[in-house]
Amino acid sequence: MGAGVGGSVEWTMRMRIPMNKRNLLFFFLSTVAVWMMYTPLRDLLTSTTQSENYSHILLIPLVSGYFIYSGRKAIFSTLKHSYSIGIPLIIVGVLLYALGWHQGDQLNQNDYSSLMTFSVLVFWIGGFILFYGTRAFRLAVFPLLFLAFMVPIPSVLMEKIISALLAGSTEATYLLFNFVGIPFLREGPVFHLPSMSVEVAKQCSGIRSSLGLFITGILAGHLFLRTGWKKIVFVLSVFPIAVLKNGIRIVTLSSLAIYVDEKFITQSFLHKSGGFVFFIPALALLGVILWGLRKSERKNEIDFEGVGNKGQEVGYRE
Repeated sequence: MGAGVGGSVEWTMRMRIPMNKRNLLFFFLSTVAVWMMYTPLRDLLTSTTQSENYSHILLIPLVSGYFIYSGRKAIFSTLKHSYSIGIPLIIVGVLLYALGWHQGDQLNQNDYSSLMTFSVLVFWIGGFILFYGTRAFRLAVFPLLFLAFMVPIPSVLMEKIISALLAGSTEATYLLFNFVGIPFLREGPVFHLPSMSVEVAKQCSGIRSSLGLFITGILAGHLFLRTGWKKIVFVLSVFPIAVLKNGIRIVTLSSLAIYVDEKFITQSFLHKSGGFVFFIPALALLGVILWGLRKSERKNEIDFEGVGNKGQEVGYRE
C-alpha cells in the first residue's frame, strides 16, 4: 500500500512538471507578444484622430480572458503539443511583424498598427496551439478569434464600411423626414430644410457606435443563440439598426434646430457627445430581435421534445 501511494505521488509529480513547464513557456511567449504589441497600440490609442474609433480595444482581451477562464476545465483537460501547426503560425507572425517593422514608414498609423497587431495575434495563437494543442484551440476558438477585434480595421476596409453606413443613413434620413412630415429638398446626401441645409457627412456615419453594436451582437449571439444561421441573421441585423439609429439622430437634431434652437445641430451636447442617447434604443432593439430568435429556438426545442415523447409513447403502446 505504501508503494502504491509513493507511485501515485511520483506519477502526479511527473504530470505537474511538464504542465508547469508548458505554462511557463507560454507565459514567456505571451509576455513577448505584449511587448511586441504595446508600442503600435499605444501610439494608435493616444492619437486624437484614431482613438475614438478604437476605444473598445482594451476591453477585448478582458472578454476573451473571461471566456477562456470560465471554460478552462474543458479547454485544458487534454493537452498535447502541436508542432506542425503552432511553429508555422509563430514563424508567419514573426515574418509579418518584421515586414511591418521595416515597411512601417510607408503605412499610415492606422494600417501600421493593424499589421503589427495582426502579426502579434498570429504569433500568440500559434504559441497557444504549440503548447496546448489543436483540441484546446477548438474548445477555445471563440475567445481566441474574438481577439481579432483588437486589430484596427485597415483604412481601405474602414472607408468601405463608412461609405455603406453613410449610404444607409442617408436613405434612413430620407424616409424619416417623409415620415415626420418635415418639408425638404434632397440633393444626394444633402437635405435642404426650411431654415437650413443638412449634409449626411462622414461624421454622421456612427462608425464607433456601429462597431460597438456589432461586437455586442457577436457576444450576445454566442451566449444566447445555438443555431448557426440565427446567429448570422442576428449579427446582420446590426447594420439596419445602425443606419436607423443614425437617421433618427439626424432627424431629431434637425427638428430641434428648426423648431427650438439652431444650436442643437451646431453646439449642443446632444450633437457633439450625445451618441449614447441614441445608442441605448438601438441596443434595446437589438435585444428585442435577440429575444425573438431565442424564443423561436426554445419553441423548436419544445416541439422536438414533444415529437420525441410521442414516439416513445407510441413505442410503449406497441
